[in-house]
Amino acid sequence: MINNMDVFCEIPCLTEYSKKFSGIVLQKKWFKSADKRIIGQYLQKFITYNAKQFDFLGVQPFIVGSDQNVSIAFRTSSFIGSIPLRASDTGKQIGDFVVTPRFSGQNRYEDYIEILDLLDSEINPQIIDSLPLASGKNFRPPLYLEAVKYVKALEGLIRLNWRKFDNVEKTTQEPSGQVNWKKYFNLEYKVENRLKFPVRKNILSEYHSEYSEIRYVFDICKKELLSANTPLRIKTTFRSRLNFIEEKLYYHKPVQTTNISFKYSDNPIVTNCKKQANKILNFSLTDGTAWKVDFSEVFEKFVQHIFKQVTKEVGGQLYTNYKFQARTNKFYAWELKHIEPDAIYQKRNLIVFIDAKYKSNLYNKFGISEQLKDDHRHDLHQIMSYSSFDKTSSKNGFLCYPSETLESKTIKFQNGINEVTNAITIIGIPLKKENIHEIKIHLINEINRIAKLPSN
Repeated sequence: MINNMDVFCEIPCLTEYSKKFSGIVLQKKWFKSADKRIIGQYLQKFITYNAKQFDFLGVQPFIVGSDQNVSIAFRTSSFIGSIPLRASDTGKQIGDFVVTPRFSGQNRYEDYIEILDLLDSEINPQIIDSLPLASGKNFRPPLYLEAVKYVKALEGLIRLNWRKFDNVEKTTQEPSGQVNWKKYFNLEYKVENRLKFPVRKNILSEYHSEYSEIRYVFDICKKELLSANTPLRIKTTFRSRLNFIEEKLYYHKPVQTTNISFKYSDNPIVTNCKKQANKILNFSLTDGTAWKVDFSEVFEKFVQHIFKQVTKEVGGQLYTNYKFQARTNKFYAWELKHIEPDAIYQKRNLIVFIDAKYKSNLYNKFGISEQLKDDHRHDLHQIMSYSSFDKTSSKNGFLCYPSETLESKTIKFQNGINEVTNAITIIGIPLKKENIHEIKIHLINEINRIAKLPSN
C-alpha cells in the first residue's frame, strides 16, 4: 500500500500543461512552516531547491498567479521516472515526483513491457545519485520488468553452444594428469587402493557451475513472472516461453549465488546474460533512487520495428539511423558532424525519409502554446532537411508523432520558383502492440500512394 504522503504528484509523460496545484493547499500539506502570505516566494524557492532533479526528469515547472491565488503547474517531456523532492521551507525531503507512461491500462508498465519485448535493442533506465525515494521501491521499475529482459537474454544464450572446462577430480587406474598425492598417500596403505589415483582433469561440458548459477537466476525470474506481482497479460505471454527454457535447462541443477563473475573469454551473448542476471540478484539490495527512461528512444525503436515489417511486405530497403556525414576544413565546437534520420525507405527511385518524435503535439491538437509551435517548427524543418538529399523534385517525408488513435494528414510545401514539392505526411501512431497490424496496413497504403505519384 502506497502512502499518499510518499508522492508529491503523479503525472503522465507528454503532459503539455498539468492541473494547477494551489500554493495554499501545498502549504498546508507540504510546506507547513511557510508563511502563506508570501507562498509564491516559497514556490519559487521550491523550484530552485529541486532544479537539478526536475532537469534530470525533463520536468518544467510554471508559477501561475500571485499572492493568495498563486499556483504551480508542470510540463512533462518524453521521460518517465521518479525523483525525490525537498520542501522549500525546511529543506527536508518530502514526497516524490512521479512521471508515468502515457498508457490507459491498469498497470503502468504492462504495454511498455510488451513493446520492449518486440524490439531488438535493450532500453535501460538511467539512474543518478540522489536521496532515496520516499515511495521506496513502489515507483522504481518493477522486478518483473528486469525478469522479462533476463528471459530474452537467456533465450539467446540457450541457442548458443556454451561449453566450458570444469576442473574436476576423478579416480583413475594410472597417474596421468594432476595427481592429488597427499590424498593418494592417505589411502594407498590399503592394497586395493594402490592403483586408484585421485586425478584432477579439465572436462569440456555444458554442465558447468556458471550455467548452474544462470539456472538459479532463471528460477527467481520464473517465480516472479508467474506471481501476482506480474500483470496477467504479461504472465500469459511468457508462460510458454518459460516452459520452453525450463525444458532446455532441465539437466542444469541450480546453484545459489549472490553474484555471477565475468571472464574476458565470455561470448558477448554470455556477458549480456550475466549482466542481466546480476541486476536480478542485486534488485532487492538496491534502494529506490532517482531514475528515468527516455520514451522517445522507445518510440523511435517502435516506429523502426513497424517500418521493417512494412518493408518486408512491400519490398525495397530500410536504412535505420543512416548518417549523413558533414565535411569541412574545421569544425567549431557547436557544429554537428553528421545528421541522422531515424529511417530511410527506398524502393527503386522512391525515397521516403522517416523521423519519429515522441512529443505531445497530437495530444494537444488545439493547443496554442509557443512551445508546441516551436517543437513542430523544429521537427518540420528537420524532416525537410533530410528530404533535401532526395535528388527528385518531388520529395517525401513521414513525421511520426504518438497519438491516442491512428491518424495521418499530408502537408505539401511548394517552391514557386522551381516547382520543387516537399510533401510531409504527419502520422499519429498509438504506442501499443495491439495496433501494429492496423498501423502496418495504413503505412503500406501510404507508401503505395506515394509510389504512384509522378516524380521527376
